[in-house]
Amino acid sequence: MDRDFLIDLFADFGPVTIRRMFSGFGISADGINFALALRGGVYLRADEASIPRFEAEGAKPFQYQQSTTAKTITVNSYWQLPARLFDDSEELASWARAALAAAQRAALRKPPKARKGAARKAAKKAKAKTPVVKKSAVRKKWSARKKARRKRPSS
Repeated sequence: MDRDFLIDLFADFGPVTIRRMFSGFGISADGINFALALRGGVYLRADEASIPRFEAEGAKPFQYQQSTTAKTITVNSYWQLPARLFDDSEELASWARAALAAAQRAALRKPPKARKGAARKAAKKAKAKTPVVKKSAVRKKWSARKKARRKRPSS
């Protein structure tokens, strides 16, 4: 699948943004990723509200082989688009709207990302609470002990 094919596929849905992602494409609308085009298939975002619709069509969730352990990983948040929808652009648009709604619900459940500057400020604050001993102060302390040992008379 190429970028032009995907734009045509989602034409009845509305304008979409297609970006390279992994070995395929990420498909988004309004800045929210709601579909993936990977390994010759199109996968739509799904949640507990829309998964029964996919199951009724006999669709499967996205799966891939983990290279290090040869284990199959199933991603239940993306389900394969039923093949019959490639020819029915109006119904595909309905499924795409449901996928976008599922992606929006998932985004609401996700905690907001901390800004980069906020993490630095928190680290500085934590560091400021711990007492800091300067190396020069430690050196002076040890050198004073050495001098005191040298001055002791030997017996």
